[in-house]
Amino acid sequence: MFAGTAGLLKKAQRRLWMKYALRGVGGSDNHARLDMAYRMEDPWNMDSAMERTRFEATNRVIEQAFGRVGSVLEIGCGEGHQTEYLARLSDEQYGLDVSAHAVARAQARLPRAHFAAADLFHQPWGEQRHRFDLVTACEVLYYLSDPAATVARMRHLGRNGLITFFAPACGRIGPKWRASPACTGTGSIMAAPPG
Repeated sequence: MFAGTAGLLKKAQRRLWMKYALRGVGGSDNHARLDMAYRMEDPWNMDSAMERTRFEATNRVIEQAFGRVGSVLEIGCGEGHQTEYLARLSDEQYGLDVSAHAVARAQARLPRAHFAAADLFHQPWGEQRHRFDLVTACEVLYYLSDPAATVARMRHLGRNGLITFFAPACGRIGPKWRASPACTGTGSIMAAPPG
């Protein structure tokens, strides 16, 4: 009985914290508020069975579309939960998050991977075209003021790309990435609702 109550209290605490921390974040590049969210460990509940299922589904999409890749750049890597899954199908992992708190936890989780507290436009691993075999943006476009510029940048840095977003956000996010000139031409930028 007490274990169940403790679980419910933790869930309520996480929800209240995220409601406070994410105020004004949607579509605004509000890096300070995103970093604030990570003052709580695992604020998105990425260690849950639901998120693990999403990570496995994303890996299946990647395997089917691209096979095993040499290098993957994960935009919005958070604490490295999904990076662990991406490591199963890539030789080198690179992760970006605007939260230094999150990046420190990701580095502890995956010491052999490369992480940086930066956004995609200030990543430290080189500017050359197609630097990475795959660039992913899973569940992050909601927080950006210019998703089309992000897709264009992904296209420049990656031979291929994968964008996933929560299905109810398709109405808001979908038209922005489909309208981007970066979604045409050679290479692949795929968008898929996970799961």
